[in-house]
Amino acid sequence: MTQQYLRPKRRFGQHFLEDTWVRKVVAAIAPKATDHILEIGPGRGALTFPLAAQARKLLAIEIDRTLANALNKLGNGTIDIIQADFLELNLATITKGIRAGHGLLRVVGNLPYNISAPIILRLLRHAHSNGITDATIMLQREVGERVIALPGSKNYGPLAVMASLHSDVKRLLYLPPGAFRPSPKVHSTLIQLQFHKPELVPSSFEQFESFTRQLFTQRRKQVSNALSSVSFGPSFDPRDCCSRAKLDPSRRPAELTLAELIDLYEVVAFS
Repeated sequence: MTQQYLRPKRRFGQHFLEDTWVRKVVAAIAPKATDHILEIGPGRGALTFPLAAQARKLLAIEIDRTLANALNKLGNGTIDIIQADFLELNLATITKGIRAGHGLLRVVGNLPYNISAPIILRLLRHAHSNGITDATIMLQREVGERVIALPGSKNYGPLAVMASLHSDVKRLLYLPPGAFRPSPKVHSTLIQLQFHKPELVPSSFEQFESFTRQLFTQRRKQVSNALSSVSFGPSFDPRDCCSRAKLDPSRRPAELTLAELIDLYEVVAFS
């Protein structure tokens, strides 16, 4: 299916994938004939049509009305287009509508760089509970490194913590600026999140995420000092919380594993 030429719009952070890289990305996704695909930000349909040709059904969410209308005109029986902001959609309703019959429900997206983190966090919070198996997404390389980062690395932070809580994540491809038109000023990466039910379960996912965000604002400080900046209801003694969580108070937040962060959160939450 030939893409209709439409100029990218800067306010939506649009960068359209070139044909050579489309084939590489589709091969990395490896869609099956039984797959149901939810595509975020299809743009001009570079991935939409090749994926739909191999999958059972594809639902594309496009915020740009002009692009959504153009895709509707080019679409066929395996493709549905919704013109909407993915962050404002009821994900439960959308996934229920697309999951007809057998097969996996998978997410694909060339995410706008300016809102990629909120989209990732929404998927991490709600994907598994809504039957989504995995998400293969293109991101600015720096954001991708923050998702896959390990404890102790310079990119390790709340995004990596939440990714490790809700998924197994891996890098599939690096994409140079020339893989897109117009070429962005940054490199990109393709990562895949395999969603699963958390093995370690904090008493409140929402509060744990907030706690982690606050703690990492002081990522280079000792944990006992970083805890002093955490606003969390009743007052608590940071050094006592470290002791009860069996943590050396001189360690840094960026060194703590997911299990250690959850243990510390639980001690603080119930102090």
